[in-house]
Amino acid sequence: AMAGEGGAFRLRCSLLGHGQDVRGLTCGLFPEGGFVSVSRDRTARLWAPDGLNRGFTEMHCMSGHSNFVSCVCVIPPSDLYPRGLIATGGNDHNICIFTADNSAPLYVLKGHKNTVCSLSSGKFGTLLSGSWDTTAKVWLNDRCMMTLQGHTAAIWAVKILPEQGLMLTGSADKTIKLWKAGRCERTFTGHEDCVRGLAILSEMEFLSCANDASVRRWHISGECLQVYYGHTNYIYSISVFPRCRDFVTTGEDRSLRIWRHGECAQTIRLPAQSVWCCCVLDNGDIVVGASDGIIRVFTESLERTASAEEIQAFENELSQASIDPKTGDLGDINADDLPGREHLKDPGTRDGQTRLIKDNGKVEAYQWSVSEGRWIKIGDVVGSSGATQQTSGKVLFEGKEYDYVFTIDVNESGPSYKLPYNITDDPWLTAYNFLQKNDLNPMFLDQVAKFIMDNTKGQTLLSTSSQFSDPFTGAGRYVPGSSSGSSAIPVTDPFTGAGRYVPGSASNAVAPVGGGDPFTGMGAYQSAAAKAENIYFPKKDAVTFDQANPTQILGKLKELNGTAAEEHKLTEDDLITLEKLLSATCNTSAETPTAQQLQTLWRAVNWPEDIVFPALDILRLSVRHPTVNENFCSEKKHVQFIILLLKFLNPKGKQANQLLALRALCNCFVSHPGQKLMMEQRDEIMTQAIETKSGSNKNIHIALATLTLNYAVCLHKVNNVEGKAQCLSVISTVMEVVQDLEAIFRLLVALGTLISDDTNAVQLAKSLGVDSQIKKYASVAEPAKVKECCRFVLNLL
Repeated sequence: AMAGEGGAFRLRCSLLGHGQDVRGLTCGLFPEGGFVSVSRDRTARLWAPDGLNRGFTEMHCMSGHSNFVSCVCVIPPSDLYPRGLIATGGNDHNICIFTADNSAPLYVLKGHKNTVCSLSSGKFGTLLSGSWDTTAKVWLNDRCMMTLQGHTAAIWAVKILPEQGLMLTGSADKTIKLWKAGRCERTFTGHEDCVRGLAILSEMEFLSCANDASVRRWHISGECLQVYYGHTNYIYSISVFPRCRDFVTTGEDRSLRIWRHGECAQTIRLPAQSVWCCCVLDNGDIVVGASDGIIRVFTESLERTASAEEIQAFENELSQASIDPKTGDLGDINADDLPGREHLKDPGTRDGQTRLIKDNGKVEAYQWSVSEGRWIKIGDVVGSSGATQQTSGKVLFEGKEYDYVFTIDVNESGPSYKLPYNITDDPWLTAYNFLQKNDLNPMFLDQVAKFIMDNTKGQTLLSTSSQFSDPFTGAGRYVPGSSSGSSAIPVTDPFTGAGRYVPGSASNAVAPVGGGDPFTGMGAYQSAAAKAENIYFPKKDAVTFDQANPTQILGKLKELNGTAAEEHKLTEDDLITLEKLLSATCNTSAETPTAQQLQTLWRAVNWPEDIVFPALDILRLSVRHPTVNENFCSEKKHVQFIILLLKFLNPKGKQANQLLALRALCNCFVSHPGQKLMMEQRDEIMTQAIETKSGSNKNIHIALATLTLNYAVCLHKVNNVEGKAQCLSVISTVMEVVQDLEAIFRLLVALGTLISDDTNAVQLAKSLGVDSQIKKYASVAEPAKVKECCRFVLNLL
């Protein structure tokens, strides 16, 4: 039977196999009538219809992701792969491509910087992917051809339209964008919350579903043609019946809904809170995946309907489900006013209508089935303390998934507030941020933190003391008098050994000041400590590497000059020239650097890479001088200058050169010509610089973090969304690998500076998941500035 005939859907079968939530489904091309499912259990499974009975058999299980798998699509057959390919996207930021008969991936597409949560395939092997990193990417075979940038938050849904070159993306920024050949042609606004799903009706029309519990039908000209209401919570997925305009939706209200002629014709409740995904098979049967890890197939066809026992078992499972009234799936519930069981004698008025009754003090929920003319029990309503513990980090708040979203009522008459929480969060910090964000009295800190712990059985962190000092030059970092360095622990210079040319040593930390910490302090809330001033960001000026020992640098230069090949050798006069340049730029003489000195320096920095580092160090120090800065960064010279420095950033090259090139780039930011050049060449410089993260040299990591910070300082002054997005993704990527706390601190300051006074940047950082990346630094004991700065950043997020 086809969907057009208007019969009722009933259970066909339940399929066990996945160990956790089923997050994505798609019709398979091979075997015919089959489908593919993906799950948080990190696998994808291919199912084929079972010829003998009404079920499906698992053909094989595919694994290739190191984290949850969140989406799947099928790539149509080609000459090379006549059975097509299967693409899956995961929380490990990767896309795996499988053949239909192998459990290991054929290849892996890397490029996204966060969870890949949506995939769609087009003609000629193109694949469109959407990610929490706010971009969509267009892939052809194993290469990324294009990145679609423009959304300000996670992209939850993507679809390639039948007409070539047209693509749709739906985002947590509440908009849908239409792209043509990689450029945004049109933005569709209307949804009031994250857009979660898209489905194509024809070349000219499509459907979208969202967390605002509505479905919208759009014309590609931009006009919204219709809005459909029916769901009572987030709608996660939408799928269209073949050869007609009817469709199905699933969501967080435990239901699958079948829509015909623009009306919700049937509602099927499931014994799972989140019904994540659905797809319609060619024969019109509906497959759904849910948070209980079970795949269920529903059919209108009588011969494919499950046996009476199976249907009874399904109804029993459903009737035993506990429904939490706080999710709002059943409207506002006042148990005292509910009627008794006799209320079920009256028939319902429409399919899917719910009715609550009270029986022996228990509240039960029933749903009317038009096709069967009876009330079916869909669960017991349980009172709860306000936590809706969803099994698997799936409660959405502002476009991101959480383990819990609590509803907090501060007083009887006032509004209630939403408090998102992950198991890994610090309850005190969460409580503190929640009170700050909603402008609530800090007196509630203990109460809110205790509420979180009681409802999550979480652990608390011990209180730590706070300490304030200037993060870059203040007592907390190093005592004036010891050489100012770029590392928190005395280290020998990585390239010239101990005692000669040390990049910097640090002092002992200063005694703590202030009382109980307002973020994690267990005792009384101390308002004095709460007024801690944010001395960390937004940072206004570039951070430079100034530490210098001209005698040692020149000594090394002379020593290596002796070993240089004839064509590179500097004359005695050249060396004196460079000595003068050093004293002019290290403020020991009042002279201005001359053109001749800069020509000599240019010759020296073009030495072979194994001996060039002292010359690079002279360049690093000189470029801080306005004359030198202008000379190297001005229109005439800058191309060779940038090419030279980028050449040294090759991660396979010498570490000393990587370090000094990064420091030289940081020091370019001191003057206007340097800033202008750094901003013009931002894309190339950042792309090349991020490669230096792969080593384990912490001085290099500190220099890389400082370069990012200097970009953040410039980007804070000009509102350049693309620049900020690049900078944020660099921070996020580098955070993953860096261990050194000084480097972490500088990345935190960069992050704070980037998102200060910019709600878009805050949204972007959130949808990148940066907040969860940095939380662990909120409890670092030493140096205290890491913890303090981290908390100020978390307050903005």
